[in-house]
Amino acid sequence: MGTALAPATEQGRAGLAALLADPGRALIALDFDGTLAPIVADPAQARALPAAVAALRSLGPLVATLAVITGRPASVAVAYGSLEQVPGIVVLGGYGRQRWQGGELTSPPPPPGLAVARRRLPGVLALAGAPDGTWVEDKVDALAVHTRRTAHPAAALAAIEAPLLRLAADTGLLAEPGRLVIELRPPGADKGRALDELAAERGRSAIMFCGDDEGDRPAFAALRRLREAGQPGLAVCSGSAEVAGLAGEADLVVDGPAGVARLLTALAAAISGAGVPDTL
Repeated sequence: MGTALAPATEQGRAGLAALLADPGRALIALDFDGTLAPIVADPAQARALPAAVAALRSLGPLVATLAVITGRPASVAVAYGSLEQVPGIVVLGGYGRQRWQGGELTSPPPPPGLAVARRRLPGVLALAGAPDGTWVEDKVDALAVHTRRTAHPAAALAAIEAPLLRLAADTGLLAEPGRLVIELRPPGADKGRALDELAAERGRSAIMFCGDDEGDRPAFAALRRLREAGQPGLAVCSGSAEVAGLAGEADLVVDGPAGVARLLTALAAAISGAGVPDTL
């Protein structure tokens, strides 16, 4: 794989070795925003990097399970990632509440508390003094309040955090922090649970999960639990200055979505026997 893409930990190296030794039983799962797609000011403009999509298409026939686990609606991730082009991919949206596979989407109805939060949210933000540029992304199954467009994004996020936590508690929702965003979402679904359930669907030789954000911590924790039970695994962080702490939980840190695309390309080349390009 080359030294630039070599895991820094012994467990990570063992996980990568197991994946390469038996890719036909391996599970590779990835986040979407910040991992396959660069973070942008308007989430509606986010798109997976073409190099990442091409690598996923190559990997699809080579591994047992290839999945995207995202807080976005599954159908949106499919559209923004051109994931319908990837053979056999499973897309778990809404932190695992929704599943898209083979063109079919299954999704439970949103909880009643979400509609209450949707009605109350404008007033809560107004009372909190949310500055200009604060805006709400309605994900149908969740509500994400972004501050990236404000003059002082970190300060704006701090100002609205406590009111949003109270709103979440009042409506039976969870408040999930992210990269200059707080998301109100239904309880009972997170990326760790989604990864556990994917891993339990079939036997697997190794598991790789790649994420970039606070919402990916449960998946990193699930991977650690599986490794403690004897399952080889590799935790990859799509590195950024905004969530620098997540890198400390990873076996391998790559340079954002472009680094993820290079990693996926290298994996596909190594598994197919084509070797790893010198540019990696």
